[in-house]
Amino acid sequence: MDIFADQGRVRAIYHVSVGVSDIERARQFYSAILSPLGYKLLYEVKEQGKITSLGWGLHFPELWTNIPLGDATPHPGSGIHVAFHAPNASAVDGFYAAALSVGGTDNGPPGYRLDYDPGYYGAIVLDPDRNKSLAASIPQPFCCFIYARFGLMLSCKKEA
Repeated sequence: MDIFADQGRVRAIYHVSVGVSDIERARQFYSAILSPLGYKLLYEVKEQGKITSLGWGLHFPELWTNIPLGDATPHPGSGIHVAFHAPNASAVDGFYAAALSVGGTDNGPPGYRLDYDPGYYGAIVLDPDRNKSLAASIPQPFCCFIYARFGLMLSCKKEA
């Protein structure tokens, strides 16, 4: 499978962008938390000689950290978070430890989330701008989770 030619079949979301107030602080934070997950900084965007965006991913920039247009103040969304796939629980632990070591804030320590699924192991952190990020390892390859606004959690199984 070609990751670029088959984009619509290997992912549902093309990319997510989050506003940050300090691009170098974002570089330090996201480099640290995404490294245990295998993600890398893939792109830097310069406008008028100033770095304004950083693109992160495995093979393609699926997360962008951006200085808002016109130097506006970034406003993290209420209830919005970016969830990253982790290959195992150790990578989740590394994500969490790295976040706390570079100015992140705990928003849910590493552990099993039995109310989601018996195998769901995750951790949630806030970046210095209060954007929420989650790393999760889910060993069952065909599990999916839908969190409705009213707290309903549904587990799905792959159809035969």
